[in-house]
Amino acid sequence: MKKNHLTSLPFHQITRTKFPFAAPKKTRHYHSKWRDSLTKELDSIDDHIPEETTSFCIYKVPQTMRSVRPKAFKPTIISIGPYHYGLPNLQSMENLKKQVFHGLFHGNRAALFDAMDAMEELGVDAQKCYSDYNKHELDNDEFNKMMLIDGCFLVELLRESEKSGFKTGPCTCSIINRWMLPSLRRDLIKLENQFPMFVLNRLFDLTRSISRFSTDCYSNLSLQELTIRFFNPLLHGASNTCTEGSTIHGEEYSVATASGKHFLDVFRNSLLPGGGLSEEVIRRGKQMHMIRSISELREAGVKIKKDESRRPLEITWGRSSMTMWPVGKTLTLGPLFIDDRRGTLFRNLVAYEKCHPECKPDVTTYLFFFDGLINSAKDVEILHHYEVLHHSLGSNMEVARLVNNICKEVGRDSEESYLYIQVTEANKYYRSLYAQVRAGLIRHYLSSWVVGISTMAAIFALYLTFIQTACEIACAMSHLSDIEFSYFLKESICLPLSGKLRTYENIPNNTTTGKDLRSYENIPNDTTTGKDGEMIATEISSAFMYWCP
Repeated sequence: MKKNHLTSLPFHQITRTKFPFAAPKKTRHYHSKWRDSLTKELDSIDDHIPEETTSFCIYKVPQTMRSVRPKAFKPTIISIGPYHYGLPNLQSMENLKKQVFHGLFHGNRAALFDAMDAMEELGVDAQKCYSDYNKHELDNDEFNKMMLIDGCFLVELLRESEKSGFKTGPCTCSIINRWMLPSLRRDLIKLENQFPMFVLNRLFDLTRSISRFSTDCYSNLSLQELTIRFFNPLLHGASNTCTEGSTIHGEEYSVATASGKHFLDVFRNSLLPGGGLSEEVIRRGKQMHMIRSISELREAGVKIKKDESRRPLEITWGRSSMTMWPVGKTLTLGPLFIDDRRGTLFRNLVAYEKCHPECKPDVTTYLFFFDGLINSAKDVEILHHYEVLHHSLGSNMEVARLVNNICKEVGRDSEESYLYIQVTEANKYYRSLYAQVRAGLIRHYLSSWVVGISTMAAIFALYLTFIQTACEIACAMSHLSDIEFSYFLKESICLPLSGKLRTYENIPNNTTTGKDLRSYENIPNDTTTGKDGEMIATEISSAFMYWCP
C-alpha cells in the first residue's frame, strides 16, 4: 500500500501546511452598510449624552407616568427654564416676563450689569441641574438670557403676591390678572417647569434694594418663606391674608424647614414630618401589604380622628382614648384637600421622588396609604364625615377614582416606607379575633339602620319567646304555688347549657309549706285531665327535651 504524503508528515508539520484551496480569513475591518450606519448613530448619540453629574434636580417626567394624565406635567400658561421654552401657546407670558424685567431694571444699569455677571457665573452650574438639557437647541448665551428674565419674573411675582396677601379674589397685583394666579401656582409647581433655587437666591438678593416692594412690611421675609406662602393654597385652599406670626401647615414657620433645590423641592420638604430637617431619623422599613380600607377598619372598631395641628404626612396609630376597652384603636390623620389642582401637585411630587435619587419616597408612600384607605365612594364618605378628606368634585366616586389614579403606573417603594409601622399594626389588629368577630357582626347585622332595627327586633322577639316558654312550663306544673317562679326561670336558662333535665331530687323543700317536693308522690293529680303527678312530670320532661334536644 502506497503511503500518502500527508500521512508521513508529523502532526505539527501538517498544521503548518498552507493549502491553496483554504478560504481566506476575514479581516476585522470588513465594511458594510449596517456597520457604517451603526457607527454614525453612535457618534451622534455621544454628542447628546450629558456628562455624568450628581447635580441633576430638574427632570423630564417618564413617559409611563405622563401617559396617565399628560396635562398634569405640561405647563398651560407659562414656561420656566429650557424644557418648554419657545412654545407658541406660551408666548403671551413671555411678553409679560419682559415687562417685569424692564420695570425692575429701568434706570438701574449698574444693578442690571451685576445681575448679568451673576448669571454668567452661575450659568454652567444651572445647566447641570437639567437632566435633559440640550446645548445644541439652546446655546450658553441664550440660556443665560432666558434664565435671567425667568428668575427676575419669579422673585418679583413672589414679592408682589405677598403684598396682595395671596388672595384669589380681587387681586391688587399689577403684573398679573385675577385669573392668572391659580394657573401660575399650578404651572410653577410642575417638575419640568422648575428653576434652580441657588440662582433665584442670588437674584433675590441682588434685586432686593431696587424692587418697588422693598419697603413693604414683608420685605424681610426670605425667598424660602415667600415660596411656602405662595404655594400653600395649593394644599390647603385659599389662604388668609398673611400676618405676623402666621402659621403654615398648622405650626410656626421656620426658615430652615424650607430648604430645597427648587420650588417643588421646597414645598415637598415643608410637608414632611419635621419639615424635611431630619429625614435620616425617620424610621423606615419594609411594608409588604397595603392598609385595609377605611370602611373595613371602621367595622373592626377603629376610631378616626382629625388633627389639624400636624403636617399632612404625619399619621399615627395607637390605642383609642375614647373607650375603656384595651382593644380599641385610633387612626389620627391630618386634613387632606383633594381636587384636580391638588392632583397635579401630587403627581409632580411623585414624579420628582421617582426621578431624584436623593429623595425618599415619603409623598409616594403617603398617597399609596390613602390609595389603600379609599376603594369606593363609601370610604370617601366616611373620611369626609370625620372631616379628614375635603374635596370640591362632583361626587364621592370621582374622588375615589382620582385618588386611585394618582399612583397609577407608579411602583410602590415597599423597602423604604415611613408608614410601615402604622400599616403593619393596623393590618395586625384587623386580623385579630375581636376585630374579625366585630366586623362580621357589623357587616351582617348592623350594616345599616334598617338592618340594625330588624336585628334588635328579632333579638327582643326571641327574648319574649324564651320568657313565654318558661312561663308555660312553670304553669304546667301544679306545684307552682309551692316553688318560686324564679327557680323554674333559672332552670330554663341553665337547661340549654347543661343539655339535660335536672331531676327532682335536686328540688329543695318548700320551707313555707313544709312539703317534700323530691318525690313524684307529692305532685298532686290534675283533677281536670285525670293525670297523676308522675305523668305530668314526664310530659314536662318531654317538652324540655323537644326544645333542647
